[in-house]
Amino acid sequence: QVQLVESGGGSVEAGGSLRLSCGVSADSWSTSCVAWFRQTPGEAREGVAAIYDGGRRFTYADSVKGRFTISQDSAKNTLYLQLNSLTPDDAATYYCAAGGCLSAAQALTQNYYNIWGQGTQVTVSS
Repeated sequence: QVQLVESGGGSVEAGGSLRLSCGVSADSWSTSCVAWFRQTPGEAREGVAAIYDGGRRFTYADSVKGRFTISQDSAKNTLYLQLNSLTPDDAATYYCAAGGCLSAAQALTQNYYNIWGQGTQVTVSS
């Protein structure tokens, strides 16, 4: 069974940076889409960044474009999210996910993902 394990969350001041990692515990793993989502209490889970189309396409939520970068290291079975220029609005629990999707819109929609990590907390102080 494939499992995803996030790490790298923490507390930073506004303007700071973090790098989140998502390790995949599987001998082999293939999926058409991998993504990062985030969620705050009482809010819906929001798609932040995704890689789809077999790793050829990238998409980002408008709120993070130019500040966050998603990447993956297939040799290490690891997905990353670099978070720069953080603001208090970025504070949330961040989740990595894997699933199947065919478009940028689907890639940022949680319904298309069936494997989820446990989440890692990001706190941003003003």
